[in-house]
This record gives sequence, structure tokens and C-alpha cells, in this order.
Amino acid sequence: MSLPAVLQGSFRLPVMSAPMFLASGPELVKAQCQAGIIGSFPALNARPTSLLDDWLSEIAEDNAAFARRNPDATVAPFAVNQIVHRTNTRLEQDMEVIVKHKVPIVITSLGARPEVNEAVHSYGGIVLHDVIHNRFAQKAVEKGADGLIAVAAGAGGHAGTQSPFALVQEIRVWFDGPLMLSGAIAHGRSILAAQAAGADMAYVGSAFLSTQEANIVPEYRQMVLDSSASDVVYSNYFTGIHGNYLRGSITAAGYDADALPTPEEGASPASARAAGSKAWKDVWGSGQGIGALKETTTVSGLVERFESEYHEAIEQLNQQTLSTNTISVS
Repeated sequence: MSLPAVLQGSFRLPVMSAPMFLASGPELVKAQCQAGIIGSFPALNARPTSLLDDWLSEIAEDNAAFARRNPDATVAPFAVNQIVHRTNTRLEQDMEVIVKHKVPIVITSLGARPEVNEAVHSYGGIVLHDVIHNRFAQKAVEKGADGLIAVAAGAGGHAGTQSPFALVQEIRVWFDGPLMLSGAIAHGRSILAAQAAGADMAYVGSAFLSTQEANIVPEYRQMVLDSSASDVVYSNYFTGIHGNYLRGSITAAGYDADALPTPEEGASPASARAAGSKAWKDVWGSGQGIGALKETTTVSGLVERFESEYHEAIEQLNQQTLSTNTISVS
């Protein structure tokens, strides 16, 4: 099965940015698209609801203006993430705005809704649904999703626990459509590895927290740069759904990161909120790939680094293959 037209562009790299709650806004998305990779943001980041209309106009107009000024540049499309769980009271209103602007790619999370897929298909858009295991992937495609995002172990936000190799392999047994892979991808080698594993594109989120365009406080950005995989804690205490968070932010919020309560022990997200801490705003999310991030940069600078590392990894692989073939022949 060939990729939909919107995913067949001459992207600078086979990379789609992951929508990060609070951190992804117009500045980050525009910079990602103009750097040649697919940018994205959660619809819920636009507050109040009326702001979503403004953001979509701003992103589309700025990207078009950039393309006119830079006719040789690769300007990638953008995506909007919709939380389709019944608790999202904005879903219907936000979908009306998305249809109005004909958003090319919609990412759905926390449930699969046929009516959402149909609304996006009505104007020619595509829907990518994020999943943490194969059973959810099958349900999403059955309900009309065009493609899948495999959210594997080590991803930022609400991540799964399965190995990326296992998750992609199980999905590729039956699905030959668009497949993105998420999970600790913060280096050009990892982008190539995602493709080698069977994904069409790498789905990169936490690496962009190191950029100037990310809508986060300086302390959050610095903690990302100072941390590594061992500083990422997997817990369902703060939202009721398992996610990955920075240990330092958990400690700063007054919790013991090594002894967070579980639902089985009577804990609930309400107890965390009652204590004055909010997931994402006070307790900061991050994936395990952040050990590769050493300095604050721009989106353009980060993508340039990815590009260099990616092509270097291809060259190294080609050399290794050549060496292996030479040995086998002799």
C-alpha cells in the first residue's frame, strides 16, 4: 500500500513531530514545517477554544509565505492532535474548526471514533491514530483510521511499555499502511532505526523541548538538557494513565519519585491535583531519549543535526554492509 499523497512529500527527513501538551504551539509548529518535517500540536493547547481558528490560520499563512520567499525550501504539512475520549467536551467544536481549515493530518488519541475519521475524510484529510499495542491498532483501522502511530516504550507523555521492535513487527504482520514509530528518538541514528524496524517515519517529541521555540519555562528546558533516561519516571499517579515524567519535576512538586502511590493503593489523579500539582504544567513530561540533548538550539538547528546524523548512519551502514560482503566473498 502506497502512502497517502500528504505523506509523499519531499521531506527533509522522514520525521513527524509529536504533539506535546502545552509545549507545542504555533511558533514550534511553523519552525518544524519550515525546517522540512511535519509539525503538530494538540488542539487543546489553543485556549480558549476560539484560539484554534486563529492558530490554524496563522500556521497555514506563515508557512505559505515562507514557501513563497524560499522557493527551493521544503515546507512540510502540519497535523492537529485530537483527544477523542468522551471527557473532551471540546471535541465537536474543535472538529468543526479542523474541517473548516481542512487540516491535512489529524492525530487521534485515547479512543477511536468513526465519526471523527469520517469528518476528516470529508475534505480529503487523513487520520493517524496512536496506539500502545497491536489490539488497539486493529480496532483503530477497523474504525477508519488511515494510519497508525506506534507509541512504544520510552516515549514521552502517555507511552506504552512494549519494545518498538515487537510493536512494529506485530502491526506490520497485517497492516501495510502508514506507520509512525515513537519512543526515545532523539538522534539521527534512531530515525534510521525506526525505518529499518518497519516504520515509514519517526515520531519525535521530547527532543524538541530543547529548542527555543518550545512553549515551556526555561527551567523545564534546562532539566531536559541535564537529564538522561534514568531520570524519567513511568507512573499513572498524575493523570490516571501511565506516562513518562522527569524525576526532578516530581521531586520539586513534593513527591518521592521512587515511591509514587498507585491506584491499587488508593491513589488517584484527584489526590495529586489536590496537593497542588498538575501533570504537564508542574510535573513535566519527557521521553527517555533526552540523553542525546546537550544544548539549547533552534528547531532548524536540531533538524540540521538530525539530518547530519541520519546520513552519517546510512553511510556507516553501507560501509558495514560492504565490509561484510567482502568478507563473505573472500
